Amino acid sequence: MGFATSIPTPSSPAGLLLTLLCAGSFIQVVHVQYTPDWKSLDSRPLPGWYDQGKIGIFIHLGVFSVPSFGNEWFVQFWKVNKIPSYVEFMKKNYPPDFNYGDFAADLKMEFFDPYSWAKIFNASGAKYIVFVSKHAEGYTNWPSKTSFNWNSMDVGAKRDIVGELEEAVRSTTSLKFGMYHCLYEWINPLYLQDKANNFTTQEFPKTKTLPALYEMVKRYRPDIVWSDGDWEAPDDYWMSKEFLAWLYNESPVKDTVMTNDRWGIGSNCTHGGVWDCGDRFNPGYLIPHKWEQCMTLDKTSWGFRRNAPLADYLSIEELLLVLARTISCGGNLLVNVGPTKYGQIDPLMEERLRQMGQWLHVNGEAIYGSKVWTFQNDTLNPDVWYTSKSASNGINTTVYAIFLSWPRSSVLSLGGPRPSSQTKVTLVGYQGAAAFTFKNRSQGGIDVTLPNIPVSLMPGKWAWVLRLEGLANQKPVLPSKKELMKKMDKLR
Repeated sequence: MGFATSIPTPSSPAGLLLTLLCAGSFIQVVHVQYTPDWKSLDSRPLPGWYDQGKIGIFIHLGVFSVPSFGNEWFVQFWKVNKIPSYVEFMKKNYPPDFNYGDFAADLKMEFFDPYSWAKIFNASGAKYIVFVSKHAEGYTNWPSKTSFNWNSMDVGAKRDIVGELEEAVRSTTSLKFGMYHCLYEWINPLYLQDKANNFTTQEFPKTKTLPALYEMVKRYRPDIVWSDGDWEAPDDYWMSKEFLAWLYNESPVKDTVMTNDRWGIGSNCTHGGVWDCGDRFNPGYLIPHKWEQCMTLDKTSWGFRRNAPLADYLSIEELLLVLARTISCGGNLLVNVGPTKYGQIDPLMEERLRQMGQWLHVNGEAIYGSKVWTFQNDTLNPDVWYTSKSASNGINTTVYAIFLSWPRSSVLSLGGPRPSSQTKVTLVGYQGAAAFTFKNRSQGGIDVTLPNIPVSLMPGKWAWVLRLEGLANQKPVLPSKKELMKKMDKLR
């Protein structure tokens, strides 16, 4: 699969087998049946929209949003691990007989406007969202038949949060709609019994996990099924391969759905769709498979924290560094926000999303649909990251240099690009007439002189992109798959 996605050819062993019958313009599409084994499932190509889109928004909402203290593992840290800060928080603020389930009634979401959320996510420049349908606490944000009296319709908002957001996103934007689902549940007695039996019994996945997965796919037809909570039991226990075979062969989203790699012990960073490998995963170099970095605007929590100081939030400069580094190395970026218990996106998080959208509105040509280049990080300037795009003729390649700080000397020195007599340098989004001159560096590379640009003509406030055309080394030269696998083995 590598870094590119494409429609399978007739000889492809996976995906769609296109049989062209020479009878007028009739085309018969025959679906190859995937079998419930990793060799077959891993052969399915990723949908093309995913690699083109690059940016997604993750949304963590659950009962943990009510205490909004610590992080989304609140009940585990309070009841199971008994971490002192969590225990003390409960002693100070709640009566002794207060249970975690009592928080759910206060998840009222009284200010929840799904159309407002859709506008914010659309303004961020993202191309897809992934909404938490159920975290490890077991509470579902839709009226699931498998979660009686522990869902958003029965207790709390008294609303189908998933359904309302899905409708708003799909009716008012072009964003793809994805759903996160946690396989295990910390305090579910069925799961705890299976765990006590060393996962030799499967009462929990048969009666809870799988029925919920089938239900949400049939009901909401998500473009992404993003699995989590896989690290305690093998994929055979979860019957993940059987579910994925159904998803790819028979489900209503079989031809378009995206999945990730968290389907049981041993599958992470090895099997499934896109590789997440771990929270905030970012190798900083190429790996032999499409990957995604899921990360948070709040540096320590996926859910909203009432006590989070400003220093714990990423600045826009920090966010753009993560974005540039991720896309340059062939990944997608999934940026997480945690809504409040009353149903609003925190204004600081909204500001970061809108700032990212402003930047992408100007510089999106260097991000959307881009490919990796020979260099990811510049060999001379660590504040510069590269992407590239091939022209429709398949010959010329435009290289984009994303530089995170404007040089004080007005000279941007780059070690990777080699100019030719045909080289042209421009600043993406700049509408002025000033020229960007350059010269060869004696030891290789290029020195670009940045003109004095009035503030009113600057294309942005943070991070800028040079468009480099006609380079002598414009065509990407990439490591072999064998070389990439060696690097990957070190990460596992």
